[in-house]
Amino acid sequence: MANDAIIHAYRHLYRHSLRAVQFSKPARYTLRDRLRLAFRRGSAADFEPKRIENTLEFLQYATRESGLEHKIVKNLLFVWWLQEKGGRAKTRYKIPVREEVEMKITAYDTFNHNIRMLNESMGMCIPSVTVRDPN
Repeated sequence: MANDAIIHAYRHLYRHSLRAVQFSKPARYTLRDRLRLAFRRGSAADFEPKRIENTLEFLQYATRESGLEHKIVKNLLFVWWLQEKGGRAKTRYKIPVREEVEMKITAYDTFNHNIRMLNESMGMCIPSVTVRDPN
């Protein structure tokens, strides 16, 4: 894909995603950060026009109805928000042990694998980027 096509794909995905989450405050910032990360780390081959089109259609269905697509988007953003936050009970004063850091790093691997399988089966490009920063 050309550079202009990638920029337009990013803008379309961002715009339709904002509509799907109805511009709610924690979701739109989590969405923005996750899309930026996916487009910065991903290669041009990852964003095929057909996959972008299928993802946009999925987001349009999530916008129109409060059905399965909307619930998937809502739950994806909730898990990504928790991942960015470092989990619900984040202790500030305790220095984490090596095992705790490893658990926080690998806890979302299965989740990201499920997103990749959803992308593969439906021909979409939902970001399944693993954030390796446990803090």
